Parts: sequence; structure tokens; C-alpha cells
Amino acid sequence: MRILIVEDNRRLNDSLRATLEDDGYAIDAAFDGLDGEEMGLTPVYDVIILDIMLPGKDGVEVCRALRNRRITTPILMLTALDALDNRVQGLDSGADDYLVKPFEVDELRARIRALLRRESSVKTATLQIADLELDPATHKVRRAGELIDLTAKEFALLEYLMRHANHLVSREKVEEHIWSYERMIASNVVDVYIRRLRRKMDDPYDMKLLETVRGAGYRIRVP
Repeated sequence: MRILIVEDNRRLNDSLRATLEDDGYAIDAAFDGLDGEEMGLTPVYDVIILDIMLPGKDGVEVCRALRNRRITTPILMLTALDALDNRVQGLDSGADDYLVKPFEVDELRARIRALLRRESSVKTATLQIADLELDPATHKVRRAGELIDLTAKEFALLEYLMRHANHLVSREKVEEHIWSYERMIASNVVDVYIRRLRRKMDDPYDMKLLETVRGAGYRIRVP
């Protein structure tokens, strides 16, 4: 899953980025409202984390501009202002949720997961297809009750496919949602990760869930 962080405090921006990248998210960062708005207009993000106090253009204006341009990406507003009016203003501009600074990173993670569930066809906290289970909160994957050890990127890839179960997802879509802009990746990296994922969570089992449609993309198939 790919997240845009728009936060002018570079220390906080860098800290959030490092934390969420460790969780397996692909992260892009902007440090002012103008850049944040421009980047947010690209429909590749699964969540936008948007500070309300930004140079150039404040977060409320950025959020309103994105919504006026029909960008429906979930927006989590960050604010150091705990006044009710500020929270209402952020939500009325089109934000989906808000978080008051300072906040605990575990709460941020939980709110991101909630926003991802809201956008997904799967509303439960744990994703399950047949005997395959993925828990975004604990980052654990089980198949037929057996724990499967995945890297952060393998986990992110599987989560993305499971949230779009039965839908054919192109290589380009996978690249957009799993890798950030500044990460240069080889042309075959998606195929490499698909093979690794299949070897761990599909090959040892009789029921095959992960499909590759040559020239078109990949999907997790619901039996």
C-alpha cells in the first residue's frame, strides 16, 4: 500500500516515513501544501496523511482542492490544534479522519488500517480467502493454520492482492501501490516478488490461490 505524507516538520516527516516503511508501506513525502496537492492529484495513493498547518497552502485548502478535483483517496488530517472548530473544518473540507498531535504511532497505524478497510471491499480487520489469513495489525499470515514468514514487501504485495481479490491487477498497478517514486526498481521486480510469494503461500498447498495471467497481471482468486 502506498501513502503520501504531507508534513512540513522534516523530523516528524522522516520519522513517520521510516516507521511506515518498516511496516511495509511505500511512502512518498511532501513538505508544503503546493507540492502535496500536486502529488496528491495522482491516483496512486491508498492514503494521504495531511498536516493542517503547511507553508504555501494549508492542509484544509489542499484537501478541499483535491476533493474538488474528484480525488477520493482517504485523507487523514494531522493537526496540533485541538479546538473543535479546527477538527470540524478539516472534516468539512473532505478529510476522512483526523489525528491530534502529539499522537502515538500505534494509533496512527490503526487509523490507516481503518481507512484502508473503508476503501476495500473487505471490511473485516483480518483478511481471509479460503484457508489464507492475513492480519494487517500483527503482520502475520497463515495458510491452513500454518504461519508463513514474509518480508515487509511480500506482505504488502499480498495485502494489496487480497484487498482486490478476484480482480486482475496489472504489473503497473502493483508497482504504483507497492513502491514509492524515488525507489528505482528493475523491470522484472514484480515478477520476482510474485514468484517468492507463490513459493511461500501457494506452492506447498493443493488449493492454488495466486494466479498470473500472462500479459495482463495477477490476482488472488476466491475459490
